[in-house]
Amino acid sequence: MSSMRSAFAAGYENLSAWSDLLDRINVFPVADGDTGANLRISLAPLRDCEADRTQTRNLLARCATGNSGNIAAAFFQEFYRSDSFDDLAENAARGRKKAWQALARPQAGTMLNVFDSLVTTLGAKTDPLALYPLLSKELQGAVLATSQILPDLRQAGVVDAGALGMYVFFEGFFRRFAGQITVPLSIPELFAGLLTINANFQARPTDSFCVNAVIHTGDNQTEAGAGLAEFGESVIVLPAESGIKVHIHTADRQRLRGQLSSIGEIVDWSDEAMDAGLAGFAGPEKRRAVHIMTDAAGSITREMARRHAITLLDSYILAHDRSRPESLCFPAEIYALMREGIRVSTAQASIFERHQHYQSVCQQFGRTLYLCVGSAFTGNHDIAMRWKEDNDPDNLLEVIDTGAASGRLGLIALLTARYAEHASCPDDVIDFVKKTMADCAEYVFIDQLQYLVAGGRVSRTGGFFADLLYMKPVVSPTSNGVCKEGIVHSKKGQLSFALAKLQEGFAASAAPVILLQYSDNEEWVAETVQPPVRELLPGAEILLAPLSLTSGVHMGPGTWSMAWVGSS
Repeated sequence: MSSMRSAFAAGYENLSAWSDLLDRINVFPVADGDTGANLRISLAPLRDCEADRTQTRNLLARCATGNSGNIAAAFFQEFYRSDSFDDLAENAARGRKKAWQALARPQAGTMLNVFDSLVTTLGAKTDPLALYPLLSKELQGAVLATSQILPDLRQAGVVDAGALGMYVFFEGFFRRFAGQITVPLSIPELFAGLLTINANFQARPTDSFCVNAVIHTGDNQTEAGAGLAEFGESVIVLPAESGIKVHIHTADRQRLRGQLSSIGEIVDWSDEAMDAGLAGFAGPEKRRAVHIMTDAAGSITREMARRHAITLLDSYILAHDRSRPESLCFPAEIYALMREGIRVSTAQASIFERHQHYQSVCQQFGRTLYLCVGSAFTGNHDIAMRWKEDNDPDNLLEVIDTGAASGRLGLIALLTARYAEHASCPDDVIDFVKKTMADCAEYVFIDQLQYLVAGGRVSRTGGFFADLLYMKPVVSPTSNGVCKEGIVHSKKGQLSFALAKLQEGFAASAAPVILLQYSDNEEWVAETVQPPVRELLPGAEILLAPLSLTSGVHMGPGTWSMAWVGSS
């Protein structure tokens, strides 16, 4: 792998580690709390150090989403042309120009100012070692200035989330390129006082949608993009294969679709309401005795994690030629691909990315409890412990091997986060975790073995005959790995098995917490499984959530699961 490709990957991985913070301070152009998520999705092609450069540049346009993601993609389509240090200044200038031109109404006080500062500093033509500290200082100044340029940022008391995201990216990029090995300056210290939204900040309500569309226009890209500023707000236009990629905010999706259809064939379309994050802006979070971090291999959605102040560490889902953080995927799309016979797989985050996450949470929250997926499934526990030995002199990171995955891991983390909201002592939280681990169980009901066969989890012959005989295995993820618990022959048999296990474990008066998880069968789990479970244990708290994609991709569509914590 070239040092330049490695630097792009390091920049992305550094950005990933701080993306939750970017979401929390996102107020411009709309306070919808998704800048970090959008940048992670949009710039994910930069992770692949072996991909063809042209393919990566095309993917940047196709993957770009949201305001920040599309602006960043415009810049990196050009900056990614760089082969050596000598290319950086020219390609940064081309990227800066393209980013400004991509916006119908460009606005100062955003990541555009960071690109300006980058171009000016690179123009000094110094060597990488001399450039790094100067560049870091100049880009920091550009980010700090955003808090005074835009009225929304002044009122909220924060820097621009997109600008900070680019600072974090370039900090990781140039540190790797210059071969710096010392721990970088703390983001919370560098931007102290500007990383928490004022409690009295009032986000402007909106009934608009964020639309991303790819339009085939033939060779008339420039002409097709003209005049789109009149179609909505925050308009960004990027060149794409055989046409243009358009990002736009609109209150009338149907009208916009008709307008865009007039300039070419719409071959890809997505829209999302932009008011989802407004409820999350409630001023500074209460400081807790310990912050909770866990792997996204547990069945916790990003919404659940945000509600309970949990940091999720993602693996990646690989499908077609794209890579995407698992908690930012659309499960319905992934399972549809699998049913079509398209290969979908998973990949761990790099060790560097995981290290950046550990560093990030400790700098942001202090004492942190990492509830990691069981060592029988990944090496996350060992990797975290090795980082701790070399980088945690103040003992801020406590690492616990839960021995769990999927719903069992998710339920342990969720209940621990609830407990930590009111705990005054970290040791009390750790004692709670250990008790919950002992009390928590899970049964996973697999519909077809062909997906486990494809992933090498069972033999092809065994999988073929099991499917031929309509055998549906029931398994449990434990500290010793996946244990086979039984075999049934139908969905009705699965439900009977689940209810029998609940009856064995609980009296009718018991009040356990039960997590029901679905793959592409949410309706069946909600309408067929949930009612008899509620009837059997009326005092139970029943939660419904998607099965983690780390598990779902290996076990396949049609899988569902039941995890619980509680005593009889």
